Amino acid sequence: MSIKKRKLKLVGIMLSLLIGALVLFNTESVFAAPNPPPEPDRYTAITVEYTSYEWWLLRWLDSELICEITVEHEGLPTPDEIYVACGEDVYDVWMANDTCPIEILNENPAECPGYYLHLLSSTPKAREIALALPPALVWLDLEGCIVEDGTNRCDLPPVLALRGDEPLAGEEIIRVNGELDGVPFSCNSANCDLPLAETDKDGANLIFWADSSYGDSSHLFDAYLRIIYTENEDGTHFWYVDVLSSQWRGEANASCAESWDAFPPIGGVPLWLSTPEDVADLETDDSYAYLAGNLISNSVVDASHCADFGLNANGQATTCGLEAAQPEMIAWQNHFDDLIMEAAEETNIPATLIKRLFARESQFWPGVFNAGTDVGLGHLTENGADIAFLWNPVFFEEFCPFVFEDEECDGGYLSLNEAQQDRIRGALVYSVNALDEDAPLGVDVPQANYSVSVFANTLLGSCEQTGRVMRNNTDLDPGATTGFEDLWKFTLVDYNAGAGCLSLALGETMQKGLVLNWENLSSNFTVVCEGTKDYVEEISR
Repeated sequence: MSIKKRKLKLVGIMLSLLIGALVLFNTESVFAAPNPPPEPDRYTAITVEYTSYEWWLLRWLDSELICEITVEHEGLPTPDEIYVACGEDVYDVWMANDTCPIEILNENPAECPGYYLHLLSSTPKAREIALALPPALVWLDLEGCIVEDGTNRCDLPPVLALRGDEPLAGEEIIRVNGELDGVPFSCNSANCDLPLAETDKDGANLIFWADSSYGDSSHLFDAYLRIIYTENEDGTHFWYVDVLSSQWRGEANASCAESWDAFPPIGGVPLWLSTPEDVADLETDDSYAYLAGNLISNSVVDASHCADFGLNANGQATTCGLEAAQPEMIAWQNHFDDLIMEAAEETNIPATLIKRLFARESQFWPGVFNAGTDVGLGHLTENGADIAFLWNPVFFEEFCPFVFEDEECDGGYLSLNEAQQDRIRGALVYSVNALDEDAPLGVDVPQANYSVSVFANTLLGSCEQTGRVMRNNTDLDPGATTGFEDLWKFTLVDYNAGAGCLSLALGETMQKGLVLNWENLSSNFTVVCEGTKDYVEEISR
């Protein structure tokens, strides 16, 4: 069942305790919330001046008036405007006849075919239009807690801060209201501090809104809270608190948690889904025969003392080649770490995941693979570019102006025609290919650096697409059926093998009546998709 549809009881919380706790924490007085809010109802009228142009459509033969056309722009009426004003028959005649030849027009205009346009008048006018004003809002944050491994850790009993925000000058938030797992509360102020009690692992529902002096309210917002009390052997204790809501303004949630309505593991995410505090903690010193082979082939490493110059028949480094390339190999695999950290901050995709994906896909060599179908550090394909643009619209808006004029980008990826979509996908794939024979290392390093963000944004698109595939197959939010870590494994399936492989495996797992976790799903891939299992397990080990 979806988190949004669950009605779960808070452990040990009653209305009297809630009121007492609010007094203890020196908050505004709390009482039963009113009925559900009226929601925003704020408009103003503004006067817009314009010019109305009245045109007549006349027949050349006898100057008979065929129809009148009124437009609000300079220049001739458009064919669409003629169609609307004059009807289909007139429109067909208008479109079928070209402009009258000048020699006929000068000698005998009555012989001109079809119709002509005559500007009758232009009149300045004004009209009032309704303009929607920005509504009131409520933001959520936690007081006195720190972020630890993708979750919030509170050493004192946690307090959720609800902060009303009124954007209209001269108006103010007069009350913040809500219900925490069915228990109502209301604070006579823009600031409302709500103590939180422990929940079970599935969490609790919060709905909330603000009333404004304007006379209306904000929209009705919701959140899903999980509060887990933990006590150590030495007697110390604390609370892990996770908040999923569009109105959350604390530190970013664990990646994709809000999109999936899935809480991260209690106590924080596993290492492979983490972003370290210090970039130094992202460093690795692994041996990569393919990377070392490219460093040798591009004369970055001198392995002339090795048999066959340190390379085997496939161009990968031999044992001797690996030893010769070790310092440069370690330096190169850590070259992108700062950029990975920046991309993680930009997209909230875990930095460790990005780095492990690069290691598995390309061993950090940003070239072209599989006869040109897989390109760059993360092996971007045309299908991957499609995911990035379709499921990450913010990224599409950023990239599209590099390929098309702004007005062509305004309608989003799906507004482009097939040829335009092919072109922009090709442009994205081309952008991550950093091979350059004329560059000192055989690699255009700035181009390789740029591509790091592209792959992070593509992963974010895969995260969103995975959520849609889950919902399509189960009719539930992903977090209602599958744990957070397994959802990220499903996302890697989507990234590596495509939504088809994921959807077929989901269907087979459900048909067998099995729980939708990684263990069961990975046993139900089709033959074509089986290879993705090792891919996912290597990255997430």
